[in-house]
Amino acid sequence: MKTSFIYSEQEIIEATTVPNWGKVAFESFKSDLLSESAPFPCVLGVEGFKHNLLRFGFCASPYDESDMKQCALALRQYLREFRSLGRYTSFVMFFKPEKTKTMQQYEKMFWDTLETLHSLDEELWPDDIPLHPNDPLWEFCFGGEPIFVVCNTPAHQSRKSRRSHTFMITFQPRWVFEGISEDTKIGNSVKRIVRNRLKMYDEVHPHPELGWYGNAQNREWKQYFLHDTNDEVTTKCPFLSKERNSYENKKSLY
Repeated sequence: MKTSFIYSEQEIIEATTVPNWGKVAFESFKSDLLSESAPFPCVLGVEGFKHNLLRFGFCASPYDESDMKQCALALRQYLREFRSLGRYTSFVMFFKPEKTKTMQQYEKMFWDTLETLHSLDEELWPDDIPLHPNDPLWEFCFGGEPIFVVCNTPAHQSRKSRRSHTFMITFQPRWVFEGISEDTKIGNSVKRIVRNRLKMYDEVHPHPELGWYGNAQNREWKQYFLHDTNDEVTTKCPFLSKERNSYENKKSLY
């Protein structure tokens, strides 16, 4: 009997523990990634899927305590094995479909989900990752690992690259991007391919906040949840780490 909360593609097909809504969401995701008529922009994600490097989880509600404990356990299990899977690995968490919400409601749900996961994290924030999201080296962390996070929702229409059958969050360990930067040949090649595909795939220009990790002008959190148009921008990161909150509370005492 499967005791893990993470699944490969084959395990999703065979597992009786994956809910029917989850299998439908997965098939929609698979169809988007493998489309030949409309190549999906994230080439690393596509290659990862083709080589069975992606893992998947299913959560009924981001606002149910027991569901989120299971979600945290699944992410924890994935982070224990991701390096053994391969360089282009990612972890995708699908949430149970419900009546489509507004973009603002999904955005709040996304940041609430990250806050809940953070509250359930058993590891301390890594020493080499800044606590404040306004730092260009900041990244969401869980299990001691910095992770680039992407949210997809049913509310996205023009930005098809962020549209999904249901509320969905993808976790990409920062390790995946080692050696891929604006200073490398492969980095510039990936950027060129992704940008060209985005122009063909989306009905809106690539978001101006898309940038390279560590670049002085870049802020990672701004790329996590992109709105459907480029003139809608969240100006302040809603995420507050436990460590930063503790640090700022101590400062206020002096």
